Amino acid sequence: MRSDQVRLNSGITMPVLGLGTYSFANDKATTELAVHLALKMGYRHFDTAKIYGSEPALGNALNEAIIEGCVKREDVFVTSKLWGSDHHDPVSALRQTLKNLGMEYADMYLVHWPVKLKPWAVNPVPSEEDFEKLDLEATWAGMEKCLELGLCRTIGVSNFSSKKIQRLLDFASVPPAVNQVEMHPMWRQSRLREVCAEHKIHVSAYSPLGGPGNSWGSTAVVEHPIIQSIALKHKATPAQVALKWGLSKGASVIVKSFNQERMRENMAAFNLKLDDEDLSQIETLEEWKIMRGEFLINETTSPYRTLEDLWDYDI
Repeated sequence: MRSDQVRLNSGITMPVLGLGTYSFANDKATTELAVHLALKMGYRHFDTAKIYGSEPALGNALNEAIIEGCVKREDVFVTSKLWGSDHHDPVSALRQTLKNLGMEYADMYLVHWPVKLKPWAVNPVPSEEDFEKLDLEATWAGMEKCLELGLCRTIGVSNFSSKKIQRLLDFASVPPAVNQVEMHPMWRQSRLREVCAEHKIHVSAYSPLGGPGNSWGSTAVVEHPIIQSIALKHKATPAQVALKWGLSKGASVIVKSFNQERMRENMAAFNLKLDDEDLSQIETLEEWKIMRGEFLINETTSPYRTLEDLWDYDI
């Protein structure tokens, strides 16, 4: 097994470094250019979602590269996600995603959030009247149907707490292969990682650098004095230290930079070796969840009245 890949509980392998294609005010030309660049650098895992608006640009760039013979379809790994407004019909939602991508199948399809919205609620920030009662069993049955129909090669979830993972496993015929969550040196997810490991569910880290550059993100991770001193010691960058930390915990990391230098720098994180002292220093960092999901909380219509409800006190 190559060190840059992980075998999932569904038997398929996934590259552990992924390029996220959500960019604020997503711009098709910029996204396509970044995907072409990433392919040349050796990136093989690309992460998108209906709500990012980047499926057409990603599909376009990948299909161009496939036609030109730069890469084969089976050598790239494409992840997309089911938005809350599509919980009533994951099969149709994935078919639409495949149409956007111009592809016959996605490698992985994830439930984006444990939140069900009305079919017309397609804004990233739902309003109060958009929420519906979550029926996770029905949603997951739809996800399993996507798998059965060959529309994707594996299924998983995103933003699920330990408790929600355990609830899902109570009725799932096919367990999720992945739980994609915020994870970085200042939000280490140790309890969730234990629960997922117990059930052979792979943890994939989004915002592995704390999300700098996102509207909600922070530079606190890369600017932390401990991260900076470890970087100095290894002649590396703070971003490489944060990424290597995630990889050393057995997670895959989804990086979101369209900047050529940073894309190269992120890829080079594989070459960094952190020692035990570095890892134990990172364990002393104060914890702070940056993407808290406040936009899914309200006191009337959302199933989550508080942040503690949404994350089941994993916060």
